[in-house]
Amino acid sequence: MAVAIAFVAFTVLICAWMALNWLWLRPKKLEKQLRQHGYQGNSYRFWSGDKKEERSMLTEAESKPIPLYNHDIAPRVVPFLHKHVSSYGKKSFMWNGPSPTMIVMDAEMIKEILNKFNIYQKAKTNPLFQLLIYGLPFYEGDKWAKHRRLLNPAFHNEKLKCMLPAFDLCCCEMIKKWQEMILEGRNSCELDVWPSLHKLTSDVISRTAFGSSYEDGTKVFELQVQQAHLAVETIRSPYIPGSWFLPTKRNRRMKEIDRQVRLVLKGIIHKKTKALKSGKGCTDDLLGILLEANHKEAELGDQNVGMSIDDVIEECKAFYFAGQETTSVLLVWTMILLSMHPNWQDRAREEVNQVIGEDKVNVDHLNRLKVVTMILYEVLRLYPPVPILNRNKYDGTELGELTLEAGTEIVVPTIIIHQDHHIWGADAKEFNPERFLKGVLNATNGQTAAFFPFGGGPRICIGQNFAMLEAKLAMAKILKNFSFELSASYTHAPISALTIQPQYGAILILHKL
Repeated sequence: MAVAIAFVAFTVLICAWMALNWLWLRPKKLEKQLRQHGYQGNSYRFWSGDKKEERSMLTEAESKPIPLYNHDIAPRVVPFLHKHVSSYGKKSFMWNGPSPTMIVMDAEMIKEILNKFNIYQKAKTNPLFQLLIYGLPFYEGDKWAKHRRLLNPAFHNEKLKCMLPAFDLCCCEMIKKWQEMILEGRNSCELDVWPSLHKLTSDVISRTAFGSSYEDGTKVFELQVQQAHLAVETIRSPYIPGSWFLPTKRNRRMKEIDRQVRLVLKGIIHKKTKALKSGKGCTDDLLGILLEANHKEAELGDQNVGMSIDDVIEECKAFYFAGQETTSVLLVWTMILLSMHPNWQDRAREEVNQVIGEDKVNVDHLNRLKVVTMILYEVLRLYPPVPILNRNKYDGTELGELTLEAGTEIVVPTIIIHQDHHIWGADAKEFNPERFLKGVLNATNGQTAAFFPFGGGPRICIGQNFAMLEAKLAMAKILKNFSFELSASYTHAPISALTIQPQYGAILILHKL
């Protein structure tokens, strides 16, 4: 009996020590280390750190729109981070609960973080968020390398050329619907283009990812939209380890949506795998190309070489979120900014008419759209799809002059770096596509690591060429058929909802040309 009591007491003592170390001793030790190296931030507050203030500032910021033509959106999208950098400078840190998060804004350090991806790995996400997206963007080590190798053929330029007809078809369907909304005898209509662009990019993914099974792919999109809304709620709530096991209403709904998504995707994969084995499979769509590459590796006889069905399902979900969200927000902000700056809209339209004219659009046409490309780059600079990058450091090597403990959290504030006056000049917060006239190297004054809307290094987004090709084609079609301006109903209110989106939509007035 005495031994049992002693064992329980010892166990309680160990647990108490671990809790004390996690909640107080380690945070204070790391805070002292950061301050010794010149980093500044709030003093550690027990348990919550800066999270309470961060949530409060975000709620307040999202309750107020910002003035039209104001592209300094960081104070609204990431208000606490923006205030922190403004108060403490570029060498600063903040608290994610009991963990200090080092803010990195130096271009050389950013390059090191993005290139040494085995050391600076993706931050661990809430397991519930992984129900929305996991796959390649979040894998590490050998698994990431294997999936990247198997997925690369699907995003080869020659394969993207084959997908252009699907891009074109989806764009034409959207253009036709917009034209039908303009009543006979009139030349314009008021329209929130955000839902249309969202559907356009989902249709493109459904057709290019699943080919003849695109109607089933559309069901996946509808479910993933619901999952995305729930995922936003999840990441904005304080994370308690193990909470995803609780049978809350949100948890149950997210797991049920995931079950339905997996069921639909398994059906699509089974159908395509069967066709592939019978020699009737189509390898012009992303899933078909992936399954073909996977099948070839499996024939080598090593069961660990290829992907499992669950792996393929995760990559399909990643196709949807990464491919659909990135391009839809790029398109909506491009239309909004060209409405604010009609001179650039006119220049882009003139180029489209000159380069493409009445011809059927091909890849060569899109590659020659220099003004459109400059505009898209400038939109990606001011309104990057993802406002920040999160990393964790997994060993004790140095970053710059600072030796960080393993597990140190790092945040790279893309949205703030993209508007840094020291890199981009006095007009850093203004819309000026001309800065990209001579390329990214010239625009960043030689600091190419300061422009990373799709990430960077070996882990740069595998679908960036897919997204840019789709965006160029969509904008060329829109510019040829319509001119557009802001409606009096438009409210300028960028918000971070996984990606940077217009909180109240994008209400524009379309004029048929």
